[in-house]
Amino acid sequence: MFDLRYHVASLTAVFVALVIGILVGVGLSGKGFVNDAERANLNGRIADLQKERDTARASADAAGKGAQALQDFSDAAYPAVVPGRLEGQRVAVLFVGPVDRGVSFAIDKSVRDAGGTVVRTRSISAPIDVKAVEETLRRQQALRKLAGTDRLGDVGSALSQELAAGGKTPLWDALGQVIVLEREGPGTPPADALVVVRTAAPQSGPTKRFLAGMYSGLARSGEPAVGTEVPGATPTALPAFAKAGLSTVDAIDGSMGRLGLVLLLQGAQPGHYGMGETATDGVLPAIPPASAQQ
Repeated sequence: MFDLRYHVASLTAVFVALVIGILVGVGLSGKGFVNDAERANLNGRIADLQKERDTARASADAAGKGAQALQDFSDAAYPAVVPGRLEGQRVAVLFVGPVDRGVSFAIDKSVRDAGGTVVRTRSISAPIDVKAVEETLRRQQALRKLAGTDRLGDVGSALSQELAAGGKTPLWDALGQVIVLEREGPGTPPADALVVVRTAAPQSGPTKRFLAGMYSGLARSGEPAVGTEVPGATPTALPAFAKAGLSTVDAIDGSMGRLGLVLLLQGAQPGHYGMGETATDGVLPAIPPASAQQ
């Protein structure tokens, strides 16, 4: 939908530039006009661009109507489809960067509407303080083997495993003062599903390796794991989540995104869903039977 609108704008700009070019050409012509062959050629190009622009506008309008129809469908389907799909399920949420209250509310509402509970939320800093992480790990005999920049991916993966499994969480306990920005909910209950959101800027170097390990750890947790983001985030984090093996969903601020999130957390076909360019598997996953709980 948005690409078509940009296409229309581009064609309009080209059309205007072409007309300006004609006027400049006329002004530079010693006789005040171009020859008939040049004029016919330029008029033909203008006509072609006008047709292409009008076609693109019509396509954009049609796409807009289609998007509105999908939104209307999701608004109607959400209250009928969602209740009970996560009944009794516990969901853990990880923010990479500060907690975005709007996204946090949307996730919590989706889970509650489906009968589940966000059992815990953790927010970590990005970039991480690599030196502080290594010093903290070296001080503890049981964790010393994870010290070193070459083990940061393993540290991230282990943190993800603890976030999902609950119980004893020695890494989170040790690194809490070093990497945790916000903490809500107990760490003990196991999670039945996981959500990750990146609010920080893309990272490089050691932090990138750490986060890659964390994302892949979530994907390998054995529980449904979904990446989402703040609507309109630039650059998007969804490709990084997808590369790590996570399912993704966009438009979390609307009923369509929340419906997609619930279905993925319930155990729908993993993939990448929504209305954006990263939604390579469609708008929504196939809707599992309401009784297909994890």
